[in-house]
Amino acid sequence: MIKAIPNMLTIGNLFVGILAILLAFQDDFSYVDYAAITVIIGMLLDGLDGRMARILNAQSEFGKELDSLSDVITFGVAPAIIMYVAGLQELGVAGILATAIFPACGALRLARFNIQTGGNTGYFVGLPITAAGGVLATLALYHNQFSSTYLLVFMLLLSYLMVSKVKYPNFKKVGLPKSTYWVVPLLIAVVAILGFMFPTQFPKIVCIPLALYALYGVRKSFFHLRRRSRKQQLEEEEKVYHDSSFHG
Repeated sequence: MIKAIPNMLTIGNLFVGILAILLAFQDDFSYVDYAAITVIIGMLLDGLDGRMARILNAQSEFGKELDSLSDVITFGVAPAIIMYVAGLQELGVAGILATAIFPACGALRLARFNIQTGGNTGYFVGLPITAAGGVLATLALYHNQFSSTYLLVFMLLLSYLMVSKVKYPNFKKVGLPKSTYWVVPLLIAVVAILGFMFPTQFPKIVCIPLALYALYGVRKSFFHLRRRSRKQQLEEEEKVYHDSSFHG
C-alpha cells in the first residue's frame, strides 16, 4: 500500500489537470484564475511523486508511463486550453492551431525524455513540460496586459523550447532529506489557501520565476552560440595568419 503513494500522487496530478480544464470552460471568467492555481498545485504533485518513488524504492515503468500521460494532460492540454479561453479565441484558426501545437510539442518532449539513456546529467534537454505548462497557465492571466498576438507568440516560443536542444538545470536531482517530506503536504495546503485567497494576484506572481527559468535557457544558449562563433572566427583568423606567413 505504501509503495502505491507515488502513483496516487501522479493520479492527483492528473486529477487537478482535468479539474483545470473544467474550470477554464466555466461561464464565469474568474474561474480561469482558479484553473491556473490547480496547474500550480499539479506542479507540486509532479515534483513530489518521483522523489517519493525513489525514497520508497517504488520506481517502475508503469509509474513512469503514468507520469508522462498525466503530465500531457496537466501541463500540456490544460494550460493550452486556459490560454485559449483567456486570450486566443479572438484569433480564430491561428489560436486553435497554437492551442493544439503546445500539447503536441509537450508530448514529443516527454517521449524524447523517456527514451534518453544519458543517465544522471543534472540538466534537461529542452524546456520541461512542467515548467512550460506552468508559465503558460499563469501567463494567460496577463491577457489584459498583453495583446492576443503577443500571447500567441509566447505560446509558440514555449512550444519550440520544449522540443529544442536548449539545456535547463534539473532541480529534481537536488536531494532533500527524508525528514523534510512532511512539509510537502503543508506546502501544498499553503499554496491552495493563498491561491484561493488571492486568485488573481498569486498565479501572476508564480509566473515570474517560471518565466525567468524558461528565459534562462534561451540566454545561456545565446551566449554559448556567441562564444562558439567567436572561437571559430578566431581559429579562422589564426589559420589565415599562418597561411600568409607560410607563403610569405
